[in-house]
Amino acid sequence: MKNGSVAIGIIGAGIMGERLLGAILRQDPALVGVCGIWDPSPDAMRRMERNFPEVPRLADAAAVIAASDCVYVASPPASHLGHARAALAAGKTFFGEKPLAVDVADARAFVAEAGSRGAVNFPFASSLAVAALRDWIDKGEIGTPQRIHVEVGFKSWPRPWQADAVAWLDGPAQGGFTREVVSHFLFLSRRVVGPLHGLNGGASFQQAGKSERRISASLRAGELPVTLSGGVGETAKDDHNVWVLEGDRGAVRLCDWSIAERRLPDGSWQPAPDAMPNERARPLALKRQLEGVARLARGEAHHLATIEEAFNVQEIVEAILAGSLPSQRG
Repeated sequence: MKNGSVAIGIIGAGIMGERLLGAILRQDPALVGVCGIWDPSPDAMRRMERNFPEVPRLADAAAVIAASDCVYVASPPASHLGHARAALAAGKTFFGEKPLAVDVADARAFVAEAGSRGAVNFPFASSLAVAALRDWIDKGEIGTPQRIHVEVGFKSWPRPWQADAVAWLDGPAQGGFTREVVSHFLFLSRRVVGPLHGLNGGASFQQAGKSERRISASLRAGELPVTLSGGVGETAKDDHNVWVLEGDRGAVRLCDWSIAERRLPDGSWQPAPDAMPNERARPLALKRQLEGVARLARGEAHHLATIEEAFNVQEIVEAILAGSLPSQRG
C-alpha cells in the first residue's frame, strides 16, 4: 500500500462498478485510490475511457488483481466467486457486490476458504438512516422488538436505469429483484436483529425465461418473525420499499432506501431530523463504505457486511427463489 493509500482495482464496469469508481475518485486519495478497471465488454471500456480518462483501463481481470491491494468485484453474480478466489489466491482482499454468489454450495465452501479477507457491498452497513433507526431502538423508543415486515414493489423489472443489464438482471439464473433488492432488507434485518432462519415461502415465475414477478415469505431474524412480500407491476413507482420494525411500545421504519421514520403515539410517522432522499444519502454511505474497505485491506476491524452475513442472506434468497407460489405460476 503505497504511502498508506489502499489501491482498489475494479472488475466490472457496469452501474455498480461505475458508481463505486466515482466514489473512490471523490474520496481522500490518502485513504484509497483506483489502480485500474476492466470489463469484458468493449463498449463498457470505451465508456470508461470517455467518462474517466484518468483511470487505467487494464487488459484483464488478472491485471486488475495484480495491481490491487483490494479487488472490487462488480461483475454479474455467477462470476463473483471466481474473481474473489483469484484475488485471495494472489494475497489480496476482496470486496464484492451482492449476492455473494448464486450457487449456495459453492458459496458455503468459499466462506470456509475466505475467512476474514473479504466483505460484501451492502450499503445499509454504512447508512445514516439505519444509524438513526438503531439509535431509536437502542434508546428504547419502540420498547421490546416484536416483528419485522418488508415490502418491495416495482413498476417494471429491471428498473429503467438498469436497462443495459437486462440480459442477466431479468433472467432466473442470476437476476431478479429478490437477489438485487430484497437481499438488502434481509441483510438489514440480520444486522439489526439476528441471523436469518426458518424460511417458509416462495416465488412466482410467470414468464418463461424471466426472473420472478412476485414473492411471499415468512422467516425469523433471531427470534423475531419477519414477513416479506414483493412484486412487479403492482405499483406506479419505479422502486418502492419499506422495512418496518414494530415493538410493544412503538415502531420505526425505513422508506425508499434512506428515509428513517418513527411512529408517534398518535399513529403518525415522523422522519429523522437529517432524513434525505437516496440521491443525497447514497454518496455519504459509499464514502463510509470505502472507509471500511480501507480497514478491511489493512486487516483492521471494519463495519462492512461480512462474508458470513452475506452467505446467510444468500441462503434465504435462493430458498425463496427455489420455492413456488403455485396459484401465480404461469
